[in-house]
Order: sequence, then C-alpha cells, then structure tokens
Amino acid sequence: MFELLAAIDIMDGQAVRLRRGEADHRTDYGAALPVAHRWINQGVRWLHVVDLDAALGLGSNESVIAEIAHAARGKAQVQVAGGIRDDEALKRAFATGCDRAVLGTGAITNLDWAASAIKTHGDRIVVSLDLRGSTLAIDGWTVDGPNAWDTLGQLDVLGCHRYVVTDVHKDGMLHGPNIHLLEEVGRATSRPLIASGGIASLEDLHRLADLPHVSGAILGKAIYEDRFSIAEAQAAIEARYDPYEWGPPRP
Repeated sequence: MFELLAAIDIMDGQAVRLRRGEADHRTDYGAALPVAHRWINQGVRWLHVVDLDAALGLGSNESVIAEIAHAARGKAQVQVAGGIRDDEALKRAFATGCDRAVLGTGAITNLDWAASAIKTHGDRIVVSLDLRGSTLAIDGWTVDGPNAWDTLGQLDVLGCHRYVVTDVHKDGMLHGPNIHLLEEVGRATSRPLIASGGIASLEDLHRLADLPHVSGAILGKAIYEDRFSIAEAQAAIEARYDPYEWGPPRP
C-alpha cells in the first residue's frame, strides 16, 4: 500500500515548516496538536512527526508527540523522527505510542547501533537518508556526513527495512521532488522508499507513484499552503494503486 504521510515538524510545541532545514527560514502554523487533529480529521492514515528541537539539540517535544500519538490512536499511525541517536532516545520515542521510529544521524554515524535497533525492532525502524548531492546531511542537516551510497549499501546489509529519502535542497521549496535522485536510490536498494521534499502538486504524486521502489510520500508545505487536500492526495494515489495492496501502478 502506498503511504501518504502528513508532516508535523515541531519546535517549541509549534508546527513549523523550514526551508531546506534552515531554522532562520521558519513558518509557524500554530500549536502542533491542533494541526495533528486537522490532518487526522481529514482522513490521513499516517503522521510523520519530527522533533526539530531534539534534532538540533535544543530540547524535546516528547510530551506533545505523546499527545499526538494518543489523538491518532485507532485513526492514523504515527512515525516519529528527530534526535533519536541512542537506546534511551529510541525507548522514549516508542514510549510516546508511535508506530515507527526514524533514525538519522544516530544510525549513520553508528552502524553497530543501527544494526542492534533493526534487530530488536524490525520494520518499526526506518532510516532517513537526507542528501546533499551524494553526501548525507546529519545533526539536524547542519553537518555533512558520509557518502550516501556507501552508507546505503552498509544499511542494506544490516537489514534495514525502509528508508525516507530527502533531497535537502528541495525541502520546503515546492519545486517538485527530485525524481532522478529517487530513481538512483531505487536502483541501489530493493527496500521500499518514502519520498520527502519538494512535493507541490497532485502531478508530483502521480510521478512518485510510478516509481517502482517508492512506497510512500511525505506531504509538507503543500498541504499547509492548501495546494491540495489530504482527500485529493489519497484519490490521486488510489487512481493508480489498489488502495489495499502495494504493487505496480494499474495499467
């Protein structure tokens, strides 16, 4: 099944959108919990909740994330990211009630720990590949990390089940996703990919749905700026996919 995830990036308890991950290019959309209720009430099936304060080492929004997970229970599933870099942080993330945890810097800089997390939690672990060209961005996208392709190969060997793939230069820009990058990553791994960054239109979703290894997309600024609704996005995907089974696009 192709997953549409509504992004809720949190700073100081507020839902925000950053441009290319830059904190000085921030747009506020109000308290995060009401925003979560908005997407849940519109019928979204997944929330992608990012604790930006934790990612940047500025604090934690765990209590807000727990409230969001509670509000979503029985209605939508929750994927949590941001600052999950050791066992204690991973334990706290799952304690919020989330369904999946996204590892970024922690997994990329400590592959032994990533292997342990994947072995323990299986497909509840997702690894985020945040790319600037062929280089991974880490520490809240403030630092350049290792080569993306080398790291992806190592993570595949460790048994990673799923990746979030973001072109940092596209994030928050509403210029369309980097299809070429997603095709490159899709050729390098057989694991399902969740596309993130730049999605601006229903046509963008059509293009993503046609990529063999892309199994989901994170909706950010486009839904906050009313480029399209959750219902319109779901209809665009279901026109190409059986809504109950992930597989190739319909002819």
